[in-house]
Amino acid sequence: MLGVHLTPERDAVILVDVQNDFCPGGALPVPEGDRVVPALNALLERVRAVAVATRDWHPPNHSSFKPHGGPWPVHCVAGTAGAAFHPALAVDRVAHVVSKATRPEEEAYSGFQGTDLAAFLRQRGIRRVFVGGLATDYCVKATALDAVKHGFEATVLEDAIRGVEVQEGDCARAREEMKRAGVRLMRTEDLT
Repeated sequence: MLGVHLTPERDAVILVDVQNDFCPGGALPVPEGDRVVPALNALLERVRAVAVATRDWHPPNHSSFKPHGGPWPVHCVAGTAGAAFHPALAVDRVAHVVSKATRPEEEAYSGFQGTDLAAFLRQRGIRRVFVGGLATDYCVKATALDAVKHGFEATVLEDAIRGVEVQEGDCARAREEMKRAGVRLMRTEDLT
């Protein structure tokens, strides 16, 4: 798959949850989470494709938060600095922002779950999506798997993702699950 050429007529880059709370210093930091930013920015600078950014946009009483019985610390509360995109991310190149998990009772790891993402992509004739961001073993995986379920070709950009690794090996298992579902794995440098 070397030298895959992207065009805005058929391709989209999905930037998954590159938010302050998922980066070092945030409420739920992914180790080296900020390291995805240079790779994603360089890709957006180099290729012509539609760029979409997903974000957790939680109410303060979200069911995924530990104080409300969930597994995670309070993070990405709508309108807070923690929910903002990483300040170095090239959001000026983003055509559409998808907010997910916006209702207290709704968990959504995938950018497609409970959002208009599939409709947005179809309306533009998008057939292939290239996914990077945070975190490999949660929202990146869920978004890539749902992309395939919605009929898109999906590729995950290995140099533009980082994982949580709650359990050792979670990222490796996520990669295998994605491959079994037909998701391709490649590096941003292979895209033109």
